[in-house]
Amino acid sequence: MKRLLTLLLLMTVYTASAQYDHAATHTKSLDQVLREISERFSTRLRVQVDTVGLVVPHADSYIRPYSLEESLENVLQLFRYKYVKQSARVYKIKPYEPHYRTPEEGRKHIDYLAATYHTTKADSERRMAELREVIGGHITARCDALAALMVEGAELEVGKKRTFEGYTVENFSIETLPGLYLCGSIYRPAKKLKRGEKLPLILSPDGHTPRYIAETQLRLATWARMGAVAVGFDLVGYGESELQLGAKTHHSLLAQELQWANCRLLLDKMLEMKEIDPTRIGLCGASGGGTQTMQMGLDSRFTATCPVISLSSYFDGGCPCESAFLLPTLAESCNAELAAAHAPRPLGVVSDGKDWTAHVPEIEGPFLRTIYRLQGKESELRFYHYPDEGHDFGVNKRTAVYDFFAACFGLDKGQIDEEKVVIESPEALKLFGAEGEKLPAKAVRSIEELPRYAAERAVSLR
Repeated sequence: MKRLLTLLLLMTVYTASAQYDHAATHTKSLDQVLREISERFSTRLRVQVDTVGLVVPHADSYIRPYSLEESLENVLQLFRYKYVKQSARVYKIKPYEPHYRTPEEGRKHIDYLAATYHTTKADSERRMAELREVIGGHITARCDALAALMVEGAELEVGKKRTFEGYTVENFSIETLPGLYLCGSIYRPAKKLKRGEKLPLILSPDGHTPRYIAETQLRLATWARMGAVAVGFDLVGYGESELQLGAKTHHSLLAQELQWANCRLLLDKMLEMKEIDPTRIGLCGASGGGTQTMQMGLDSRFTATCPVISLSSYFDGGCPCESAFLLPTLAESCNAELAAAHAPRPLGVVSDGKDWTAHVPEIEGPFLRTIYRLQGKESELRFYHYPDEGHDFGVNKRTAVYDFFAACFGLDKGQIDEEKVVIESPEALKLFGAEGEKLPAKAVRSIEELPRYAAERAVSLR
């Protein structure tokens, strides 16, 4: 009996040892696994993640000899990494992004939303009200939290007017939080207004390009030449904001909250001007500014909105300034449905063939048409798709937004002539000097000087 027990014990030890050796034998580093996948499928993998020290136990079991993508998915899910196909033979390996899905997932989500919430006009109106309450309410709550810290009674301060052919430019600032200034430029028609005449307003939140670049100046000045007051303003951590808070602040919770609050405050101040027509208020930004357009467009004071190179059912915005709060998930929604909640107000969608807006004609477009059709307002929906273009605000896309707001606000398309716009230097568009040397003495110079709530938010995601 004793001999039998000893034999059984030895067999158990041998079996455990063999199992352990088997696992060790088939464990490979993640680097090695990715290299083998690359060689097996003759594919280039652009690895943009940290693989140091990462191993794949039983590595070969994750490989599917008939499928590169299944093999990558099996291995990468172990580490919350993902792949993005860039061409037939090039794949990028990057961290999992909660704001970025696949086009097929976007299509499935759109089909779900359409079948669940948008089969009748009444159902669709209830869903739109829900989005405005849940997501719009969240934005309002975050704005209110910052508003409690903001400078009471702060005024819009305007600098010296520069006059050009058909338009004028004035730099401005508003003290938002104590010692913190929102800066931008106001472009107006140069003509003298008739008694009682009012002008439409177009706010233009920037994407991840400074408002000083030529394409932004061309757009704002042309809108002004066409007859609108057009306003560009800095992102948090960009332009004159960067001089106060530093660029890293842009990648924080504060960026998204403060950009919402800045947009709301700026609209408040512009509506106080007697020449502004409150029935013609536009919002138009590109990329990250397009995301802001979809989010802030839930404010019913905006009467026409036009997100550019941003609307998608599977991409919610790639920067914390757009997606720190993952807004659409609050209502199991997506950016496409968020834009649909602007109905029945005029909505323009500008898209291209080389970013996440590439599928607008076959995925998001029909969905938006269904919702506007239910409202009896399909004529208020306009699409401008450029399949051979990429992620920019080039001349064709600028022409699209000129057309859209001309139709919505009765602007003069005869004044579209970008050659008559003077491109000013970045220094000319800064109210407080190239390096902030003209900032008031009380101006904050770092996030640590902000009120405690805001300072904590400014470092939370860095």
